Amino acid sequence: MSLNTNEAKLLSALTTRGSDAAKIARGLDFVVIAILFFAIIAALHIHMMLTVGDWDFWVDWKDRMNWVTLTPMLLIVIPAALSYPFMEKFGLPIAGTLCGLCLLVGVWLSRYFSFHLWTYFPMSMVWPSIVIPGLILMDLVYLLSRNLFVTAIFGGGSVAFAFAPANWPILAPYHLPVIHMDQVVNVADLIGYTFTRTATPEYLRMIERGTLRTFGGESTIISTFFSAFVCMLLFIIWWKIGKWLTHMGRVPNVLKKHVGYEESDVVEGK
Repeated sequence: MSLNTNEAKLLSALTTRGSDAAKIARGLDFVVIAILFFAIIAALHIHMMLTVGDWDFWVDWKDRMNWVTLTPMLLIVIPAALSYPFMEKFGLPIAGTLCGLCLLVGVWLSRYFSFHLWTYFPMSMVWPSIVIPGLILMDLVYLLSRNLFVTAIFGGGSVAFAFAPANWPILAPYHLPVIHMDQVVNVADLIGYTFTRTATPEYLRMIERGTLRTFGGESTIISTFFSAFVCMLLFIIWWKIGKWLTHMGRVPNVLKKHVGYEESDVVEGK
């Protein structure tokens, strides 16, 4: 059935309006994604810098006890909290991988521009920890199981279990023994002695106080298992917190009326 002139004009106007609204909505989506990306970078980088701190800054502080224990436990907090909203609202089990990539970008920018170019520390001393493999495994378990407790046990634990093996290939050369002033030290310690840092009493180095070797001879293994157990608990706690925050309520989006929604839909928050 043919349309008269007025109907054709109305249809053309509605089509143009819908196309313009789609372009605006798509542009807003890209803005939101960019803001979310930089927000995750800032949150993760500040969180890790203030909690893990020196254990991750310096290669001679990447020890077999504190660094291996603390880093996975504090790393899993934000990815666990974001796992629920990403899966519930978008169907994307990518919270861990996304957080790992965001942290990687933020840390490398900080280490290169602040530590290397600004204060002249060599990159061989300040390289960041490798955290993405464990977070990918966490997302993989969540994707396959869609179950909180299965993901907490196997996914949360994998963040800790994968941490030491993922970092060992790059860390191993720094454990080679060398002679320095008639003393046997490793390469990491020699770098630390050469490039001294300002220190206050609370930041003076602790060299594995208390011995975990009495439990089996290898502190890294014991530290990893302890960290994995805590990561399981933390994943459940922060997943629940993320769920609670997701369902706290919604604020009506007044921008929706500019992309074609009716006024009633905007007021009701649909």
